[in-house]
Amino acid sequence: MTGFSKGIRKVEVALKWDPSPAGQPPTDLDIVAGTFLSGDPYGDPAYLVHFDSRSPDGTILLNRDSTDGRGFGWDEVMTLELDRLSDRYARVVVGVVIQQRPGHKTFAQVLNPAVRIREGYTVLAEDGFASVLGSTAATIAEFVRDSEEWTFRPGVRGFDEDPATFTRVMGRAHPS
Repeated sequence: MTGFSKGIRKVEVALKWDPSPAGQPPTDLDIVAGTFLSGDPYGDPAYLVHFDSRSPDGTILLNRDSTDGRGFGWDEVMTLELDRLSDRYARVVVGVVIQQRPGHKTFAQVLNPAVRIREGYTVLAEDGFASVLGSTAATIAEFVRDSEEWTFRPGVRGFDEDPATFTRVMGRAHPS
């Protein structure tokens, strides 16, 4: 044992936004998680978890999915059981992408978007996407395995990509 810390174990990522005004097309935001192998932590994701998938081993699961932001509280919720994730994986990057149908939509056009990341009752990060208003997608969290423990690296980083391209580039190294 290297110390008393157990690192990050089980995390909940929650996303919410208000529905589009009457007569406007619905706004659809999605939480996406990409896992990266130890041998290539900044390459292509080994697999993705999003609205239409889950991790092969059940460690990352989208518990709630919304296509329009209607409802009370958090519209989308994803659980990541990092402590159960295979040693093959060194990194997990979590992002939010705006579905681009119909037309081009940025965070500036989404009503009251917010994200919360927590472990148990401890809030690790909260954000309203103010720093990436001109973006169509953003990474919101990075979890990195250091030895045997997972650590959390907060930060919101914007992208102007369609959903498919975003999932390919969201985990690439970026300038510090």
